[in-house]
Amino acid sequence: MKRGVKKIGSAGLLLSLALSLAALAPTSAARQRAASVDERTLAQAEAYTGDRFDYFTETPRGAHVAALRRPRAEMLRAIDDGLAELFRVARRNGYGARLNHSDYTVFIGRADRTRNRDGQYSPDVAIGAAQYRGSVYDQGGYVYAAGIVSSFSPCAFVIAEHESDWARVSNVVRYEGEHLVLYHNDRRRYQQTYDHSRGGSHPILQ
Repeated sequence: MKRGVKKIGSAGLLLSLALSLAALAPTSAARQRAASVDERTLAQAEAYTGDRFDYFTETPRGAHVAALRRPRAEMLRAIDDGLAELFRVARRNGYGARLNHSDYTVFIGRADRTRNRDGQYSPDVAIGAAQYRGSVYDQGGYVYAAGIVSSFSPCAFVIAEHESDWARVSNVVRYEGEHLVLYHNDRRRYQQTYDHSRGGSHPILQ
């Protein structure tokens, strides 16, 4: 069942058509460990998703993570791998800003669906259709997104919880990160590619 969604402008939410969890229950103390997550960025992500992120950690390479519960080790490694691939391709394109794992915060939110219309495993989040209304992505006033860019500074995005298909997680991380890398390195190209309702898809950087 999809959560109640709200319309969010294209500057705040970016659709990627591409994108674990353990059962440890977070305590109130866990939320106090959010020092590595910007308070405003946390509030934005919670407003966009309707989730409450109570578990805070970092990936082995230093990316910041906020989740509903303790993420599986495979999830954290997949985030690292996606960012590493993003940075590799970004450098090949001559970009140099925001290419460290510690520059990024990844929010792991609740999936509003786990399978797409073709029955394939596809944990996604539902957001208001906004500029995608009437497009092929419109599901009746909302769209399913693999990821949502929630902040440009600091760099942050939301992805859905996964129980498998870690390669998909890596791809979604890379694809959401493309928007952020372009925003900080090539504003003209960012403006040309951030809105998928006008065409285009990932990967943007080759």
